[in-house]
Order: sequence, then C-alpha cells, then structure tokens
Amino acid sequence: MRKLDEEAEAERAKADLAELDRLRRYLIFGTQARLSGDREKLTKAIDDYVEEMMGDRTTLHAKNHSCG
Repeated sequence: MRKLDEEAEAERAKADLAELDRLRRYLIFGTQARLSGDREKLTKAIDDYVEEMMGDRTTLHAKNHSCG
C-alpha cells in the first residue's frame, strides 16, 4: 500500500512538472507573454517552486545540445 502511495505521489509530481514546464515555456516563448513586464518574475517564481519540489531549480531549463 505504501509503495502505491509513493508511486501515486511520483506521478502527481511528474504531472505538476509537466504543467509548470508548459507554463514556463509559454512565458519565455509566447508572443503575449513577451508583452508582460512580469514575465521574468513569474519565470523566477516557477523556478523557485520547482527547486522546493525537486531540490534543483534548473530541472525545467533547456539543456544545451551539441551538434556533430
């Protein structure tokens, strides 16, 4: 039973991260979001919350990929 609870919590956290990632990407790349002066504050707040959840504020940050 405890394992099921842990698995359910892990799935909820994964779903939360997916939604936060979607919102963060909208704030960074969305046309309407660029017009908002609070874009940077909101992005920072998302990163702060992810850091609380996961212990790493860069979890949602795009990773650099090298070509070639």
